[in-house]
Amino acid sequence: MPRARSFLAALIVLSLTLSHSVASEFSPTQTGTLIFEDNFERDESTPDREEIGKDWWSNSAWRAQGKKQVDLDSGAMHVTRVPEADHGVAIFQKVEFQDGVVQLRFKLGKGDDIGLDFVDRELKTVHAGHLCIARVRLNSLQLTDSKTGTMDLKIRERRLAGDKSPELAALLKTRTTSFPLELKADTWHELRVTVAGDVMRAAIDGTAIGQFRSPGIAHPTKRMITLAVNKSAWVDDVKVWKLK
Repeated sequence: MPRARSFLAALIVLSLTLSHSVASEFSPTQTGTLIFEDNFERDESTPDREEIGKDWWSNSAWRAQGKKQVDLDSGAMHVTRVPEADHGVAIFQKVEFQDGVVQLRFKLGKGDDIGLDFVDRELKTVHAGHLCIARVRLNSLQLTDSKTGTMDLKIRERRLAGDKSPELAALLKTRTTSFPLELKADTWHELRVTVAGDVMRAAIDGTAIGQFRSPGIAHPTKRMITLAVNKSAWVDDVKVWKLK
């Protein structure tokens, strides 16, 4: 048993060391083939109806009783979770690549956050196809491997059953990492996330923040991106490049 614990501890240390490897290894301006862009310079045909356009759609119909949660306002997308919603707001866009770059501008108020989720709904071993996600708050950036972490169906089943074992907690700890930020509230910032191989890298306002290496990130097909908002956020100037 002591030998097994020592091996697990060494594995965790190695994983964290790899995930925190120097962010300067990547360029925050790397691009490939532009496959999608949207600047939201349009209005809904009916003001009180959710009509995002350009093939975006949201979960408002089944998570918020059809209430409008996404508004096109002054050339940007304003997302606000309504009290009736039983889940955070998710806004979907179909894009397909193995390796790619997603860039967007965002604005958060105090207590807000926004997630950029990479998804493959055809993958049936994870909940809702969640692969990996970059989540930004004013004070932190979190990079997570969902595929081999919390969204793996077997792991999710254990957690829903109340499994709080040290072994599971240790595993999940190796599937996420975070970096401190000091972003100004109610101010536009730029997020750029690169997924290449088993590494996810993030830059904010042109500065490399950090990177994370984990096996789920290397999933061969990202078929969709999802913007995940728990409370409120502004989004503009979304661009997606395919690297591979």
